Amino acid sequence: MRRPIAWLFLLLALPLAALAQQRDAVDHFFQPFLGDFRAEAADAKNAGKKALVVMFHFEECPYCARMKKEVLSRPEVQEFYRREFAVLGIDTRGAQQIIDFDGVSRTEKDYARSIPIKGTPTFIFYGLDGGQLYRHVGAVYDAAEFLLLGEYVASGGYRSGSFAQFRQSKKGS
Repeated sequence: MRRPIAWLFLLLALPLAALAQQRDAVDHFFQPFLGDFRAEAADAKNAGKKALVVMFHFEECPYCARMKKEVLSRPEVQEFYRREFAVLGIDTRGAQQIIDFDGVSRTEKDYARSIPIKGTPTFIFYGLDGGQLYRHVGAVYDAAEFLLLGEYVASGGYRSGSFAQFRQSKKGS
């Protein structure tokens, strides 16, 4: 009789253990964004970060929501990205005023249109000088793959080949 009760407790504990391995993406992946890319880049440089990574998303985007839940909530992803990059979120439908790298003030929505963002999520890695280093369009639902994408940019791999080539070289290692 004790065995079924023990199994019941184990089955109830497994989902709780899985939840303990996740943290809210908004609170732990993204840093607060005050709306000025140049100021963020200066802060990132002073903190020894390699670049800024901006996730372009919107509230009702199912791909963004899934990625936030399955990948951006993982502690190892949050720790790596926040160590290497300033991590910001831009709402492609947002009305918050931001100042871009050229000093132009516009809404998040207008900025997203100007560069142009054609699908969400889109991740753009910007150098600390404001130049675009790499753009990744679409969700990445595998945490290891998303970490590899960050390593690709942080290591400078984008300078010498495609992400697909970088990924293939890491599989052979």
